[in-house]
Amino acid sequence: MSSSYETYQKRRLITSYFSVVLSIALVLFLLGLLGMLVLNAKKVSDHFKEQVVVNIYLKDSAKDVEIKQLEKSLAMSEYVKSTEYVSKEQAAESIKAENGEDFMDFLGFNPLQNSIDVVVKADFVTVEQLETIAAEATSKSFVDEVRYDKDLVNIMNNNVKKISLWVLVLSAAFTVIAVLLINSSIRLSVYSNRFTIKTMQMVGATKQFIRRPFVWKSIRLGIIGSVVAMIGMAIVLYYIDKTFPELEFTSNPVLIGLLFATVFGIGILITWVSTYIATQRFLNLRTDELYY
Repeated sequence: MSSSYETYQKRRLITSYFSVVLSIALVLFLLGLLGMLVLNAKKVSDHFKEQVVVNIYLKDSAKDVEIKQLEKSLAMSEYVKSTEYVSKEQAAESIKAENGEDFMDFLGFNPLQNSIDVVVKADFVTVEQLETIAAEATSKSFVDEVRYDKDLVNIMNNNVKKISLWVLVLSAAFTVIAVLLINSSIRLSVYSNRFTIKTMQMVGATKQFIRRPFVWKSIRLGIIGSVVAMIGMAIVLYYIDKTFPELEFTSNPVLIGLLFATVFGIGILITWVSTYIATQRFLNLRTDELYY
C-alpha cells in the first residue's frame, strides 16, 4: 500500500515539475519571439520601405554620357541604395513576360521610355524627401518625369509608426503577463509542499535552511525551461533566416546572443524571486491557515 502511495506521489511530483517547466518554457519562448520582433522591427520596416522604387524616365534625346553621369551622381548620393538603368526594350520584355503577350504587336511600336530605377535608403523614404529627389532629377533637361507611389509611401510610414507603438505596448504587457504566469506556476509548486515547509519549521529548521532546497529546485526548473525556450527560438530564427534571407535576422550574432542570454537570465531570476516570495509566505503562516 505504501509503495503504491509513494509511486503516486512521485508521479504527482514529476507531473508538477513538468507543468512548471512547460509553462516557463512556453512563456519565455513567446517572450523571446517578441524580443526578436522588437530588435528587428526597424530591419523589417526598412526592408519594406526599400521596396519603393523611384522611376526616372528619360527623354529619347538623352545622350549615353548624360545618362551615365546621372547614374553615377545618384549612386554617390547618401540617400540612394542602388540604381539600375532599364532600356525601353528591357521594359517591353518585362511587360511581355508578366502579361504573356506582346503589346507591341497591337501598337506596332514601343511607347515605353528608357528609365533609371532608383532604390532609396529606408531612412529617406518619406514624401518630403522623395519630392526633393524628384525635383533634383527633373531639373535635368534630358529627364522627362519622375514617378513613385506617393500614396503607398504615406500608408507605409503611418503603418510603421502605429505598428512600432503597438509592439512596444505589447512587449510591456507581455513581460508583465510572463512574470505573473511563471510566478503562479512556482507558487502552485510550492503550495503543494506547504505542510512539509511548516513541519520542518516546527522541528526547529531555520527559514534559510527550509527555503534553500526549494529555491535551488526552482532555479533548476527555470534553467531547463529557459533552455527549452532557447531551442525553440533557435529553430524559429533558423526558419526565418532560410525563408526570408533578405531580412538578415542573423546578421548581428552579438545582439542575438544578448537576447538569448536575457531570456535565460529572466527564466532564472523570475523562478528565484517567485520561489523566495512563495516560501516566505508559507513560512509566515500559522498552522491553521495552511488549510485555506
